[in-house]
Amino acid sequence: MSSSSAGSAWYRSWYRSLKTATRSGLTVERATNQPLAALRGAVGVAIALFGALAIGGPAMATSAALGAQLSGMATFQRSYRPRPWLALATALALSVSTFVGYCASPYHVLFLAVLAVWAFAAGMAWVAGQTAGILASMAVTVMLVVVTLPASVPQAAQHAGVIAAGGLVQALLVLVWPVDRWGAHREALAEACASMADYARRLRHDPFAAFDPDPLMLAREAAIVTPGQARSRPNELTGVRSLVERLRPALAALADPRVGAAEEGRERDRARELLAAAAEILDAAARSIRSGEGAQVPERTYRALALPPDGPVLQGLARHTALRLIGLLAEVTDALDSPADDDQPRFLRRPGVRALLPLTVEAVRRHWTRRSPVMRHAVRVAVVVTLAEAIGMALPFGHGYWAAMTVMMIMRPEFSQTYSRGVARLAGTVIGVGLASGVMVLAKPAPWVCGLLAVIAVGCAYLTMRAGYMALSALVSVYVVFLLSMDGLVLRYTAEERVGMTLLGGLLAFAAYAVWPTWQTVRLPDRLADYIAAAGDYSAATLEAYGEPSAQTRRALREALLDHRGARAALAATEASAAAEPVRDRGLRPSQLTDARAAISAVGRTSMLIEAHVPAAQGTCPGATAFASVVREELSRAALAVRAGGPVDLGGVQAAFLAWSDAADGTPPEIIFDASILTEAVTGLGDALQ
Repeated sequence: MSSSSAGSAWYRSWYRSLKTATRSGLTVERATNQPLAALRGAVGVAIALFGALAIGGPAMATSAALGAQLSGMATFQRSYRPRPWLALATALALSVSTFVGYCASPYHVLFLAVLAVWAFAAGMAWVAGQTAGILASMAVTVMLVVVTLPASVPQAAQHAGVIAAGGLVQALLVLVWPVDRWGAHREALAEACASMADYARRLRHDPFAAFDPDPLMLAREAAIVTPGQARSRPNELTGVRSLVERLRPALAALADPRVGAAEEGRERDRARELLAAAAEILDAAARSIRSGEGAQVPERTYRALALPPDGPVLQGLARHTALRLIGLLAEVTDALDSPADDDQPRFLRRPGVRALLPLTVEAVRRHWTRRSPVMRHAVRVAVVVTLAEAIGMALPFGHGYWAAMTVMMIMRPEFSQTYSRGVARLAGTVIGVGLASGVMVLAKPAPWVCGLLAVIAVGCAYLTMRAGYMALSALVSVYVVFLLSMDGLVLRYTAEERVGMTLLGGLLAFAAYAVWPTWQTVRLPDRLADYIAAAGDYSAATLEAYGEPSAQTRRALREALLDHRGARAALAATEASAAAEPVRDRGLRPSQLTDARAAISAVGRTSMLIEAHVPAAQGTCPGATAFASVVREELSRAALAVRAGGPVDLGGVQAAFLAWSDAADGTPPEIIFDASILTEAVTGLGDALQ
């Protein structure tokens, strides 16, 4: 390829990626938060702001309002932890950051060093998840603002105290004014039931319909609660999720003509009837979970589950699977209609702060390498934030910290998020400052009126947090302008400095990612390898559970299934991020990646059929256990080959199956048949990776 052609391709790829990021950043969705929750957050800001304004003046009110505002924003994050603890943790981080920052602020070099350390720690906080990363970023941004307000260390301690008080106000309001406390948990579980109902309907027409496990993964995340939450959790949120999880193999096995109902005839009609009844029961369960009322299942649905008047229609494995499906559906309705008792399943425990610390330390240790995208993000954000603050100090402005604030708020570990958020923040800042400036010029409101306008703006920001980052940035800009105007800030400085320094911060963030990127594209082979290895572990676990059915093998099967879903979700997320990047060196051909994903899905589906046939009684099948070892070893070797870019050979699985099937005296025929389907799926995976 000539240099001109290469340059043209480079230009087109960057142009396409930036165009996509810009369009994404400027998109405003029609989505709002719970109005009462937004009102509660605004009331918390009002209490903190006007209380501090009456006691300590505008500067103290600014600190209190910022603490209350960001603690309130923490309660809207996508986390299933108790909301009061999110508010308190945010307020504590904010107050500590501002006090440490002020103590170092008289010495510019020391302050820049402290800022670099704080920004690096905030970047590494992403190892604990998105919520932790966002809250840590908030702590750094508030430190940049509040350190300019006090004039002495005692005053800095007071400002840190009122910031913590603002968070305490929000936490207390969440406790005394609960708004749809279990709404997110209800929605997650109801969506899992609804998605399973949709899956059952699609199986009626397509026995090999694809299934999206994301709703089940979200429902499991919502089911992980603290002991305090478990004591007050509504009964309809207890026990249903595990039953819905167990329904999927039964639904798929019944619909699959290879191991379930015949492809045509009375058996297929009966299978469709049972699948339709399962869909109706699951839809009723979803409605019951959302409303908190009993499941209203039509009588005709129960009649469809009953034995036909002319006797059984399904035979063999299909009849066994249908009976299991009917039993699980009955347990679902019983779980929704029965009161809570001591025999409820043990809840999934969410780790507290003491248990979370060693987990976080271990996660940081795993990411303490130059190849880690989180480590690269932490280094990048620390360098750019420090550079932006140094430039702000050198410029003849009184509020040059807005550049560093912008960098801290828009930089993310991924290219697409950083650029889309940067565009959204720049556009939102111009709009918000323009609107607030117009109000200030025309009305010249008094300090108390500015405070009231700030409360209204933050209430609108809480309400529209889900509408897109541009809308949120615009409303937060309005809020900040009104908040700082309480202290008599010159309007011209507010507009010029905030817009100009925000533009500078955005350009620095964009340039940093262009100079030292972290491309998700190059991680695709690793993600695919993880998915292959997880599929091998899941397949082997189903065979081992069949070969030696016990509580231990079933527990291992469950863990392998969760790992398989997690690997699939990680590959899908990486692939989506890679699609928005301006690089195309994936290490894999696009068609190869598509074919491999389809083949791994086939392996997972076949493993699910084996799971549906795992016997409940004790027994042994040594051939299945031995075959499981071969499957796990061969797919692990294939994963290593994909990482290294070498050839993949999965012929050992077929050889092991042929040896087993030839000497399978006394082995149940259903497991031999299931294993033959699994062998075909593994062979297809080998072909896809060539």
